[in-house]
Amino acid sequence: MSERAMLHVKGRILVGPDEVRDELWVVDGRISYDRPVGAGSDDVRTVEGWTLPGLVDAHCHVGLGAHGPVPEDVAEKQALTDREAGTLLLRDAGSPSDTRWVDDREDLPKIIRAGRHIARTRRYIRGYAHEIEPADLVEYVGREAVRGDGWVKLVGDWIDRDLGDLAPSWPRDAVEPAIAEAHRLGARVTAHCFAESSLRDLVEAGIDCVEHATGLTDDLIPLFAARGVAIVPTLVNIATFPRLADGGEDKFPRWSAHMRRLHERRYDTVRNAYDAGIPVYVGTDAGGTLPHGLAAAEVAELVTAGIPPLQALSATAWAARSWLGRPGLDEGAPADLVVYEADPRADVRVLAAPRRVVVNGRVVG
Repeated sequence: MSERAMLHVKGRILVGPDEVRDELWVVDGRISYDRPVGAGSDDVRTVEGWTLPGLVDAHCHVGLGAHGPVPEDVAEKQALTDREAGTLLLRDAGSPSDTRWVDDREDLPKIIRAGRHIARTRRYIRGYAHEIEPADLVEYVGREAVRGDGWVKLVGDWIDRDLGDLAPSWPRDAVEPAIAEAHRLGARVTAHCFAESSLRDLVEAGIDCVEHATGLTDDLIPLFAARGVAIVPTLVNIATFPRLADGGEDKFPRWSAHMRRLHERRYDTVRNAYDAGIPVYVGTDAGGTLPHGLAAAEVAELVTAGIPPLQALSATAWAARSWLGRPGLDEGAPADLVVYEADPRADVRVLAAPRRVVVNGRVVG
């Protein structure tokens, strides 16, 4: 059988939350719902089960380790770990590494890059970001808008050592023209935000998405909903807040207490956002200190927070792909799909055990 043999996928094809088909075909790496000529030949592989489009991790970092960029072989292992978990579309929410080589590999997940993080001087993890002052923000946003794949990543807040707590990184009069510049160049802007105080200015300045959004309070939720600003909660990352707080207790007790409060209300924050109509998507913050391959765990966390299972599933499947402008199980689309033993709509825990993973029409796992 050839490496890219014709593939016949049978069972239940979950084209959308409510659209189910009985079969699809993969020919030359692309999806077809019409039985191709020659489909009766020996050069056909059959896979059967419940099929989803490749999962989405809308916040991860390929090529990033705890202390900054990692070698190419380590970045490859990160991407392969996501692939083995069925996560085939990654929005890389900031990385100092050049991972364009991944685009030439038909066996690896597809990456949508946000360029490199843009942070305030000495206000982020060392080795990760461009560290600049507000006067340079427009220039650097323009650079990363061109360097990325339609996204720019700001660090919206971080600990202010003089204050001893989280504080906004950028004044409103700096962030507003910077976001306008990104939009002029055809890019969307997202921002790392833990605290409450950074959110209003960013949203009113026109930001498109907020990562983590642990500071989203009841008074800010209507603003997010009215502006259509999405959030990517990264609950598997927020689970680390108590450990971080313990580590900073002696030096920054005010920050530690704040981090614990944000963690304690994390599920209420996400559920209230969803109930208000704010778009919520799956992201893990993999890379840096968290391992890759955690999308299934993040979906389960969204369900624990109170998001209905079908909507939590859509946040890593149909809705997430639509938001990122990438196809799902559409006629003629690249055949990036995952096959499961059981219906993931009935139990999202199924996502943790893919039966088959197909990338560009090749069965790779």
